[in-house]
Amino acid sequence: MSNETVTYSLEAVLKEIKDSIKEVSHKIDKIDERLTKLEVGQAKLTEKVDGMDRRLEKVEGTQKNQVWTLIILLGGAIATASWRSFFSGNP
Repeated sequence: MSNETVTYSLEAVLKEIKDSIKEVSHKIDKIDERLTKLEVGQAKLTEKVDGMDRRLEKVEGTQKNQVWTLIILLGGAIATASWRSFFSGNP
């Protein structure tokens, strides 16, 4: 090891430390701002997903009703055709 003596003024060292702390603090503030924006964006997306979920439930319910209506109509048409052919007496 060499016994070199390096002399810095205490004021210069403290200023460098303070500047480093300010720089880190500024970076943390920027990260905090970005995190806040992400949280707000996530809340908006959650609301949109909830809204889409409700709309999908309505569509599924409507679609289910339409299928049952179609089944009833087809059943009625088949029953009517069967009744007519049975009672019409076509040889």
